[in-house]
Amino acid sequence: MKHRYLEAGKIVNTHGIAGEVKILPWADEPAFLLSFETLYIDQQPVKLRAARVHKNCVLAKLAGVDDVNTAMRLRDKVVYIDREDVELEEGAFFLADLMGLEVRDAVSGEVLGHIDDVLTPPASNVYVVKGGAQDHMIPAVPEFIQETNVDEGYILVRLIEGM
Repeated sequence: MKHRYLEAGKIVNTHGIAGEVKILPWADEPAFLLSFETLYIDQQPVKLRAARVHKNCVLAKLAGVDDVNTAMRLRDKVVYIDREDVELEEGAFFLADLMGLEVRDAVSGEVLGHIDDVLTPPASNVYVVKGGAQDHMIPAVPEFIQETNVDEGYILVRLIEGM
């Protein structure tokens, strides 16, 4: 089941004395968060007044947060986005939507387990598959991933010997 609100980052600190917050984004690029007008914190919508990328973070000015003391109360809060506010490219999907998908061998049709985690090292994502006869760590590259069908709830993979 796809959740409407998706974790997009975490407020890790304040910035300056005017109430800006520093968000560590959980996206491919920090600039992803700049396109949103509204973020969600504690299930409440918060208007994004201004934002800019700074190193690997986003410095954001949120509506109603006008001083450092108010900003400090938001520290360690998770920031969410509404999936309805995002238009993904054809074939793209959110990592959160992969969690729990059934993983099948593309050749035999055997169910290998379900995606338990997605690791995001620099080279390529790695799917951690558990719940089958053995656990697998499968690089998310075309050589191994034959099909990703989030709507139908499965991924087809082609394993090599020793995986």
